[in-house]
Amino acid sequence: MSAGAGPLRRILITSSYYWPEGAGTAPYVTGLAEHLSERGYDVAVSTTFPHYPSWTPRPLIPLGTSEEQAGVRIRRRWLYVPARQSALQRAAYEGSMFALGATALPLRRPDVVLGFIPSVAAASLGALAARAYRRPYGLIVHDLVGPGAQQSGMAGQRVSRAVSRVELAAARAATGVGIIAEGFRTYFEEVGHIPSERIHRVRTWTRRVEPTQDRASARGEMGWPDGEFICLHAGNMGRKQGLDSVLEAAALLAGTNVRVVLLGDGNDRARLRERAAALGLHQVTFADFAGPGRYESLLAAADVLIVNQAPSVADMSLPSKLTSYFASGQPVVAAIAPDSETAREIGQAQAGIVVPPADARALADALLAVRDDPARGAGLGEHGLRFARDELAPAKILETYERFALRVHAGG
Repeated sequence: MSAGAGPLRRILITSSYYWPEGAGTAPYVTGLAEHLSERGYDVAVSTTFPHYPSWTPRPLIPLGTSEEQAGVRIRRRWLYVPARQSALQRAAYEGSMFALGATALPLRRPDVVLGFIPSVAAASLGALAARAYRRPYGLIVHDLVGPGAQQSGMAGQRVSRAVSRVELAAARAATGVGIIAEGFRTYFEEVGHIPSERIHRVRTWTRRVEPTQDRASARGEMGWPDGEFICLHAGNMGRKQGLDSVLEAAALLAGTNVRVVLLGDGNDRARLRERAAALGLHQVTFADFAGPGRYESLLAAADVLIVNQAPSVADMSLPSKLTSYFASGQPVVAAIAPDSETAREIGQAQAGIVVPPADARALADALLAVRDDPARGAGLGEHGLRFARDELAPAKILETYERFALRVHAGG
């Protein structure tokens, strides 16, 4: 594939997730596209209709739309959205994204193409577009899909290897691969045989929106009395999060002033609600996903923020909510693999307590430890806030993405 000729002006982004979705990868893809547009680039996005994290199936009509938002031209195409996750349904999801997404590629040739994982379809579509346009391709990786399929329990070894082959083929087609976690590097270098000089670290930035409510009013609206110690888990509720252990920890905390709140949506939410009811966990509540401003209000109104992952999740992902957690100034308790990317990030920020995953007693004890030592909790929260301000500032991080795009355009 030839390097870009002349200055970089037009950029095409391929992604399965985009505005107005407010969780996962979408806010970062949207933020990057709008930042590049503000910087004077002509930006187009080939994407789908909003569906994450609710995974709400869409009607077949319309098959596609075109619109413009914040100076970015957005071309959307229908895709199959499964009501529940399995390897076969995920394949149909990805296949529909790739097949119909190809019809959303603009006629005007871009100077560079940027594809986003955690969708192998969007990554492959970006590689296809770059070949068709004869332009350089850059891949930005927010999750490792192949290893993730196996670590999350969605697929067996044979399926995960097949997914990895597709994922790594897209990476090998790229002039540059941007990774949000340094731990992803080993996978691309040792399994994908991609030269280290083509792999670049690009962090996720702090998506800070000022809270729309003060702590007292937010707690009052949610029905959280001053005497309750609120432990909040925000974001997606799926297999990867392994939230059964959070319910088990809540059961161990029955009779205390601890309330566990699961905020958000996902394909495992309905089952979790049923299990919480069956266990009689009256101190566990579920809250709907909150938009910008209110989301930050609820994080700040809680007393501790929970990260929970299935034991098998190690190097496959780095939760996007961590940046918001840090920026809230609240302490984090994480039940995660000690060698995971998430544990490394929390350790670097010195923002929380890490305990083993799927260990309800350890999680319950860590929550009580923060409750019973307010000074320690305040210190962890301050460390996270400082890390968000110093290391994850949007202007600082978005500049590295622009440099990445320019490096890709120049052919490495």
